[in-house]
Amino acid sequence: MSKKPIIGITMGDAAGVGPEIIVKSLQSKELYDQAHPIVIGDAKMLKRAAEILKTDITIKEINGDSDLTATQFGEVACYDLNILPEDLPIGQVSSEAGHGAFEYLRTAIELANEEKIDAICTAPLNKEALHKGGHIYPGHTEILAELTNTKDFSMMLSSPKLKVIHVTTHVGIIDAINMINPERVYDVIRLAHDTLSKSGINKPKIGVCGINPHAGENGLFGYGEEEEKIIPAVERAQGEDIDVEGPLPADTLFFRAQRGDFDIVVAMYHDQGHGPIKVLGLEAGVNITVGLPIIRTSVDHGTAFDIAGTGIADERSLLEALRQAIELAPQRD
Repeated sequence: MSKKPIIGITMGDAAGVGPEIIVKSLQSKELYDQAHPIVIGDAKMLKRAAEILKTDITIKEINGDSDLTATQFGEVACYDLNILPEDLPIGQVSSEAGHGAFEYLRTAIELANEEKIDAICTAPLNKEALHKGGHIYPGHTEILAELTNTKDFSMMLSSPKLKVIHVTTHVGIIDAINMINPERVYDVIRLAHDTLSKSGINKPKIGVCGINPHAGENGLFGYGEEEEKIIPAVERAQGEDIDVEGPLPADTLFFRAQRGDFDIVVAMYHDQGHGPIKVLGLEAGVNITVGLPIIRTSVDHGTAFDIAGTGIADERSLLEALRQAIELAPQRD
């Protein structure tokens, strides 16, 4: 049996750029030298994407009885769920595509739990379509957590110059502030420390953002959120010999982190963490869910309905997500 890891790639929302960037990415021989990539989705959507891209790559339909290590460069192996209609509109929100995106991920989780695949790499889904399809989740992360019965988890964004982990993600800013508490902040600091330690970084340096401008500046801004919600968590982690500093003003912390002063930044809410990563370049960012029993990486961009079907979508974020999935995946015996 091949020792290369089997990477399950979920197709995401088929009305977006997912099928196109998957077909583009799987024309990289380097990936096939390092892993067995398996797309979990609808073969007909991949065939349509290949036509859009004017490539003669072969789409090979497989199922639960197939040998998932029998992949070869020049063809795309698709674990075909055959959910979507052939005439699914491109670039539009639809309940069919939203339901399909959920089913691709659910199937990938099942395959990972059965140890048939070694990691999951997800193409983007559309949250409105997901909800229209009857699946009321904020996004991939929360689906993965529920279906793996994981309570302590977080979204980590990784780029060559900056890593960011989030205390809260897909909630409104008022809800986010209400959800932040010392226990959650401590848990995320611990997840950051453990994740980077396992990756080979000895005693990672962690910087923690404040909530208010200038991290509250000793009570001048806000209502004492830093003192109530963040400082107890930082002090607890420091007491466990974790190299963590904060709360620090976010406007300077991200600069210091990309300069090399910190290995990772703990962001308090979605835009606080996503903004700096995306300024560094969408093609470089990768989304990694930490705390799960399954390795999961993802592109750090959305479905891009405005350019879906044109063939111009950039596949570099997916390629980087695949590389990180391969690096993090356990080696087969």
